[in-house]
Amino acid sequence: MDIDLTPKAPKRSYGGEGGSYTSWSPEDLPMLRVASIGASKLHLHTCGFAAPSYSDSSKVAYVLEGSGVCGLTVPEAEREKVIPVKEGDALAIPFGYVSWWFNPNDSDLTVLFLGDTSKGHQPGRFTDFHLTGPTGIFTGFTPEFVSRAWDLSETNVAKLVHKHNQSSMGIVKLKDSQKMPAPSAKDRDGLVVNCYEAPLDVDIKGGGCVVVLNSKNLPTVELVGLGADLVRLRGGAMCSPGFSCDSAYQVTYVVKGSGRVQVVGVDGKRVLETKVSGGQLFIVPRFLVVSKIADPEGMEWFSIITTPNPVFSHLAGRTSVWKAISPEVLEASFDTTSELEQLFRSKRTSDEIFFPAK
Repeated sequence: MDIDLTPKAPKRSYGGEGGSYTSWSPEDLPMLRVASIGASKLHLHTCGFAAPSYSDSSKVAYVLEGSGVCGLTVPEAEREKVIPVKEGDALAIPFGYVSWWFNPNDSDLTVLFLGDTSKGHQPGRFTDFHLTGPTGIFTGFTPEFVSRAWDLSETNVAKLVHKHNQSSMGIVKLKDSQKMPAPSAKDRDGLVVNCYEAPLDVDIKGGGCVVVLNSKNLPTVELVGLGADLVRLRGGAMCSPGFSCDSAYQVTYVVKGSGRVQVVGVDGKRVLETKVSGGQLFIVPRFLVVSKIADPEGMEWFSIITTPNPVFSHLAGRTSVWKAISPEVLEASFDTTSELEQLFRSKRTSDEIFFPAK
């Protein structure tokens, strides 16, 4: 595979006093276009407000730091969901949902977005449609059309549609006196899973732990067609070499820490060997085998997989495919002795997918 898999950081797209929006582009990270994946981050300062918008792509949102409020409006719903969000929260945002974000707190709020752009306008890039602001939908209609749609005078339409900061692109800093709707914990039901509080799907002492988001614990991932997980790898631990066996792409954002990554592809060729650290994104192509080893401080990453209920095969550990293959087949495949085959089979009989540091 000739395509560049090098991990990359995002670049600033727009913003202002209230915060900023950064994104990864297919030009910098070609696998985004190949996999039809979009990736971006929203960063809101105190009183920062990202005005209502909708996207051409379904997304999974993950709160990287801080806390705040997310407003979600489902198509044809009579009222919006006003959701309190905090670090570790994951939300699946399907097509047609209108969302807004607000940070009422003293510390910054940062949200990661990963999603499927295969049905979008530009493969590998989100196209967001803002309802207000300098690029708001109604700025493109003539005053007559907006006046007729809203049953308002053209004078009032001008005050609503054209009063905005030309550089804000929908991210502004609200005045302290500006009232916002109160969030409701009940509105989190069925829409949010906190990856730090959810039951662990894998927990290996000294190795690491995993929380998997799927259609069972977060029903809306079925609507977005994506699965996701949060992985915390302990210092010096290794994640077993493995691959997606249902043709899914693995899109990985390093939340914190650092480590080494190797990816092996067709004909046993190593297509990536690099060090990754917090803030970087990389994509593993379909069927390629990936493994990671954390640095001493450990490594944490959030991933989406381009299927809502992914299936993986591992090539080391107790659940390795090697453990299921007959001893005679292993002997013949490795062209080795029965003694070495038995030694090989006797190792990693209790380790799952994470191997603690020696």
